[in-house]
Amino acid sequence: MNGWIILDKPVGLGSTQAVGAVKRVCREAGLGKVKVGHGGTLDPLASGVLPIALGEATKLCGRMLDASKIYDFTVKFGTETDGLDAEGEVVATSDVRPTLAEIEAVLPRFTGPIEQVPPAYSAIKIDGQRAYDRARKGEAVEMKARSVTIHALELHPAPAGPRESATLTAHVSKGTYIRSLVRDIAYAVGTVGHVTMLRRTKAGPFDLEHAISLDKLNAFGQGAAQSEIFLPLEAGLVDIPALNLSPEAAGAIRQGRVWTGGSTDDGLYWGRDSEMRPVALIEALAGTLKVVRGFNL
Repeated sequence: MNGWIILDKPVGLGSTQAVGAVKRVCREAGLGKVKVGHGGTLDPLASGVLPIALGEATKLCGRMLDASKIYDFTVKFGTETDGLDAEGEVVATSDVRPTLAEIEAVLPRFTGPIEQVPPAYSAIKIDGQRAYDRARKGEAVEMKARSVTIHALELHPAPAGPRESATLTAHVSKGTYIRSLVRDIAYAVGTVGHVTMLRRTKAGPFDLEHAISLDKLNAFGQGAAQSEIFLPLEAGLVDIPALNLSPEAAGAIRQGRVWTGGSTDDGLYWGRDSEMRPVALIEALAGTLKVVRGFNL
């Protein structure tokens, strides 16, 4: 089991719980102990694409965390909560309700590289403690702004006139908090707001077409075919060019040695052997091939 299960995570399930569910299902399917990790936390109140890596694919979780992601989300105007979501306690209200034109007019401010202050209720560590742990204790949590990139931000069509809520789609870099984006958009149109719906539709190379339901995952533990839920390790490498390795080069790279004499352009590749099996993530530089991350398949 070296590959991916892409879960369409339901609301109410945490990312760690999802990993636990995959481990349980693998045991039920008779696979024994399997190394499992996820490629990017998704809040319990959010749904959508959660890449879960198994076996050697867990070596790619870091790349998945760094990948850009796409979210659909709904902002409710007029109420801000301490967690900037529907579960939080109300901390501010406003009678202002923006029109679609007013919302559309501020979106360019939040497109491209921006500075963003993360929510106090986040997993960021401050002096060794998670921010949300300190916030739940009632401590004042000062969050520092960070640089993120909003690659695209689109407002969904809706009837004209003042809006109680609006739904948008955002394509964002790693480290972006949609809850903070919603807070700042609401401020920009002269009101306050919070997230009422958040759904991740893409994470790195994986989208909802790859995703399976929790029911389908559970069916695997009851005997459903592995091919119905499982993607190979290389499915997480589709954004990197493949490099065919000679038997000699593949052998050297499996041993962690630098291979010289290549004529490949400089850059990052994933090397595969003559049987098309992934061997390693490889950096090509000045005619040499160096292992970035090896796969023991």
